[in-house]
Amino acid sequence: MALAYDGAIQRLIDAFARLPGIGPKGAQRIAFYILSAPQEEAHDLAEAIGEVKDKVRFCEICGNVCESSPCPICADPRRDHGVICVVEEPKDVMSIERTREFYGTYHVLGGAINPMSNVGPSDLNMASLLTRLSTDEVKEVILALDPNIEGEATTTYLSRLISPLGVKVTRLASGLPVGSDLEYADEITLGRALVGRRDA
Repeated sequence: MALAYDGAIQRLIDAFARLPGIGPKGAQRIAFYILSAPQEEAHDLAEAIGEVKDKVRFCEICGNVCESSPCPICADPRRDHGVICVVEEPKDVMSIERTREFYGTYHVLGGAINPMSNVGPSDLNMASLLTRLSTDEVKEVILALDPNIEGEATTTYLSRLISPLGVKVTRLASGLPVGSDLEYADEITLGRALVGRRDA
């Protein structure tokens, strides 16, 4: 079956279709929007993509995205470095920050345990978390992973791994719907879940 388009436009549609959450029709709409957009807007988009790939890195302490390591949160002396909130992805950090209820630091795992996708504990940013917990400074670890099967498996694994170290382990309280992502939770629900966290 022949493609409807060829050359640069089809290449652009295919590139957008590979992005998460964008299907073939959405990719086509975005590609045609860029085609009809002013030249300057298209160049700004291309430059922003290039710049993010050149400048953005992962914090050497927590694994969050930043332009200089350590990230602004880890470098902030006003944060409570005795409390670490463990999340799956960098986008989850911003979800929790929007609640304005958490003043500790973070640790980004880079995913969750998922045997179906061949993601095990060694594939996640867990070793550096254990290194952070080896100091006496950390008093509590909040497990704030997505309330789905993978998040629950990772929460259980981490709870069993951290508990013998003498560090208090808590998890977000109920209020977040099972099967959802932190990214889509509203600030009030996420804030209440943070404040009402419980032992893991």
